Amino acid sequence: MKKDDKDDLIEKNIVADDVDEEDGGGLYEHFRVVADKGQQLLRVDKFLMAHLPDTSRNRIQQAAKAGFIHINGRPEKSNYRVKPHDVVTLLLDRPRYENLIEPENIPLDIVYEDEALIVVNKSAGLVVHPGFGNYTGTLVNALAYHLKDVADYDPNDPGVGLVHRIDKDTSGLLVIAKTPDAKSKLGVQFFNKTTRRRYEALVWGNVKTDEGRIEGNIARDPHDRLQMAVFAPDSGIGKPAVTHYKVLKRFGYVTLIECQLETGRTHQIRTHMRHIGHPLFNDARYGGDKVLRGTTSGAYNSFIRNCFEICPRQALHARTLGFKHPTTGEEMDFSVLPPQDFNGLIEKWETYVSGLNVKLQNDRRHNEKDDSNRCRR
Repeated sequence: MKKDDKDDLIEKNIVADDVDEEDGGGLYEHFRVVADKGQQLLRVDKFLMAHLPDTSRNRIQQAAKAGFIHINGRPEKSNYRVKPHDVVTLLLDRPRYENLIEPENIPLDIVYEDEALIVVNKSAGLVVHPGFGNYTGTLVNALAYHLKDVADYDPNDPGVGLVHRIDKDTSGLLVIAKTPDAKSKLGVQFFNKTTRRRYEALVWGNVKTDEGRIEGNIARDPHDRLQMAVFAPDSGIGKPAVTHYKVLKRFGYVTLIECQLETGRTHQIRTHMRHIGHPLFNDARYGGDKVLRGTTSGAYNSFIRNCFEICPRQALHARTLGFKHPTTGEEMDFSVLPPQDFNGLIEKWETYVSGLNVKLQNDRRHNEKDDSNRCRR
């Protein structure tokens, strides 16, 4: 690791977990050291100060609080005492500097752009940031190409670029900072929860209440590290998370809802909705890619398979985004309609429900006619 990056990388990544929303949540190893066999018990923050002399103890403690310091593969607090043979690693939510981001000519759907920022409508399937298995072809690579003639924009500088993120298979709005000042001021808004973000999602089941609030800490699932899980607010596990939802349309076996994030945690909407018994439609990671509601008929199962083909991803779209402009102070609000696959899925369910209603009406008329004939006899 380069000397000038050690101190900087901690400072610029501390708030990452608080400003990321619905992100894959991958961590990347930046530093590793194995305590020798003669190591005396020593707090990990002091231990790392000896190995990262250009980093302050306060920043190391902040990194530990954010879950970035691991001992033997597990996150530990700064008061953990390092003992012989402990493996101490510093993990951050972006790849190391040597994995340089190269510009790639990938089309971008730019909703708004000025000298300070860009708002893009990310397509489903586009990875936001390079990571394991996806070192190229990402939104960050596309931005590097789009901004290649902007002298002050360095795609490898964590002081500019992404302010928040959404999953690969989630579509919708993202804001990107073109200057360090813009990223700092936008980051504060996300951290202080003053931004305005609404999502649309199709979930399994008939959501009982028209509006609701879900509160529960979110942390890695101890049984499956690829998933997040919900824990009680007073459990001391994970980070606090609050999601508000409102029903937009009911289709009997599924419900179209709007979600508003009070916090922004990894897989927050997907995790919270599964927690209350309504996984996102076709969300493979959280069990939504199976027939969870409906009939057992072959026709219905064929209908669901066709729905999965129309929208081959979790049915989640970041529809609105609002924030205060970091330079002018103007309140800015953006909205984009869901993409074709999401709209096609909703239209498919509308047609299905309409067909059921017609069938019920015909059956009712037929039964009434039979009753009338019996009365005449």
